[in-house]
Amino acid sequence: MSYTTEELIDILDQELRAVWRGERLVLSSAERLNHPVVAKALGAEKLSKVFAVQDFREQIHQYQRQYQVSGLVWHTCRFGGRSLRSPEVHPQLTAIPEDKQQLLQAKPTVIEFWRTVSPGLRLWRPGFPPEPVDRHQVETLIADTEWAEVDATRSELYLSLCWGNPKDCHRAWARPDSGCEQIIAAIAEPSAIKI
Repeated sequence: MSYTTEELIDILDQELRAVWRGERLVLSSAERLNHPVVAKALGAEKLSKVFAVQDFREQIHQYQRQYQVSGLVWHTCRFGGRSLRSPEVHPQLTAIPEDKQQLLQAKPTVIEFWRTVSPGLRLWRPGFPPEPVDRHQVETLIADTEWAEVDATRSELYLSLCWGNPKDCHRAWARPDSGCEQIIAAIAEPSAIKI
């Protein structure tokens, strides 16, 4: 019997704590960084910690792929007196092919939640300064993306419209193959929170 998603998260958490306590050591860490100035500035101890975490995380990702263990966790978003429980990829895990299918299947529910709680709020694209967008532009983005994620603070609602690889979609370097368009719904101009 393979480990569950929750067990893998616990294992990763325990390993991360052990690394930061100095209980893990990667002797070849200085040679693995191709920039001697950065390697010297960071020092062997910090480099060892970085590569220990990176190596262990990759082992967990290989285990997930081999045993088809999901990288999804269930997130509850509360906004406007309503709540939605939806899947998202855990930041320390990877997505298996079945995970993407689950994300695709959840899109209509996430979008319905967004449409229900966002009326009366102004819509923005993040940036400095934030760029106003209208509902028609957002609906076009919704139609052009594969899945959606939603999160909130007390006064702002964040919609991520994603495509491509679920593990890479939030990374700028993954574009255009993977990515997310971000939309903020707020009463006024959104805060400076980076989403």
